[in-house]
Amino acid sequence: MVNEIGSVYLVGAGCGSADLITLRGLELLRRCQAVVYDDLIDNALLDAVPPQAERVYMGKRSGRHSAHQEEICGELIRQARMGRLVVRLKGGDPYVFGRGGEEFQALAQAGIPCEEVPGISSAIAIPAAAGIPVTHRRLSRGIHIITGHTADTGDALPPDFDHLAKLQGTLIFLMGLRQLPLIARRLMEAGKAPGTPAAVVSGGNATHPATVRGTLADIWEKTSEAGVMTPAVIVVGETAGLDFSSTIPRPLRGVRVGLTGTSAIVDKLSAPLRQYGAQVLCLQHHQLVELPEAMDGWRPAGGWLVFTSSNGVCTFFRQLDRLQLDRRRLSAVRFAVIGGATGKTLREYGYLADLCPKVYTSASLGQALLQMAAPEESLYLFRSAQATEELPDILRAAGRTVEDLRIYDVTAQPEERSAPVDYLVFASAGGVRAYWETFGEPETAVRCVCIGDVTAKALKAQSSRSFLTAPEISAEGIIQTILEDRPL
Repeated sequence: MVNEIGSVYLVGAGCGSADLITLRGLELLRRCQAVVYDDLIDNALLDAVPPQAERVYMGKRSGRHSAHQEEICGELIRQARMGRLVVRLKGGDPYVFGRGGEEFQALAQAGIPCEEVPGISSAIAIPAAAGIPVTHRRLSRGIHIITGHTADTGDALPPDFDHLAKLQGTLIFLMGLRQLPLIARRLMEAGKAPGTPAAVVSGGNATHPATVRGTLADIWEKTSEAGVMTPAVIVVGETAGLDFSSTIPRPLRGVRVGLTGTSAIVDKLSAPLRQYGAQVLCLQHHQLVELPEAMDGWRPAGGWLVFTSSNGVCTFFRQLDRLQLDRRRLSAVRFAVIGGATGKTLREYGYLADLCPKVYTSASLGQALLQMAAPEESLYLFRSAQATEELPDILRAAGRTVEDLRIYDVTAQPEERSAPVDYLVFASAGGVRAYWETFGEPETAVRCVCIGDVTAKALKAQSSRSFLTAPEISAEGIIQTILEDRPL
């Protein structure tokens, strides 16, 4: 007999990019029927969640609680009682000041099966990302993780604070940025030398990453001058004076890049951008919706098959399988693509493009087709429902027979939370329009990047500000454009 009650997994997402989650955590995300998630996770993790799964944002951040803890526990119980596999996705580790214990207790009392899946705690990961090891054989042989704020005492510091100050090793304070002046003063009053190294680090998926190094005597002044914002980790001890930052060249270190587009383009961009050191945020996810009726009744009979995107190629071959059309019937056709990435996708299906213009634009593709295709050959365009009329207009104006098959559409789904970025990447004209409809014009400090001329034209229609356009329609073109725009 199947148990009608679902189960809840408290999953730690780690701190920083999506690939820092454990394999078990990722596997549960891919299987879940509902995910309840917080701030401070990489939105790219949500791409692993099945499209039909329910997504519930219940972020909690110091100073602006989006949901009370009781509400979160109640939501987890409600989801599980619907018979669902539920992932409670939390930044860092659920049990290290993440209130995972409270959630587990509430679930257990409600009779809900529950399990914790560890993640890398911010107490370790955030200092490490700033080049600070929390232990070192010669400098620190232990760590102490301490809450920087508690409601049980008059000054909101732990009741045994003076005793903690006398411990050897590294002191790690979480959720204590607003208490930093008091923490530093109390540590010095308890006997810590004013010259003891100290650091304040805001990192991972924090909105305003920053690292400040100093001593107990001046760390608050330096932190205040730097304008560090929550959340931040405070490190006190000899290892706080070390800097073991990565020496691998990362020209985009500290740069925040916001992505819009389908999972295909987001996936292609995310990994290399992170390799260059960028922090990647998916601001608007585009979901591809196939329009199968567009190919009903279509049969290959020579001529040219024209693809203007990788999405078009993939959708075309999926529809061939749906229609149970033997691919040997494509032996009489020729293929045209608009760019290298589209050509690569076509090769993955076992076909080489007969035509790819040197300039990856609809106008160039149209002119190249007019030169290569015989006047009597039919031209079949397999495109998005949002594609412009530029390409078919060029071909029809020359008297060519064109069948414009709109075989898929793309719908925009904005993320539940937004964050400031340095660069905002648009991969389609529809994506530009959808972004403006949802968010309006980006802040003036944001540099917009378009994947090609069609997308650039759509952006010009929305904004008079300058922007960047990639020289080629590909993920590599986008990345190169950002790299060349960065100051030396």
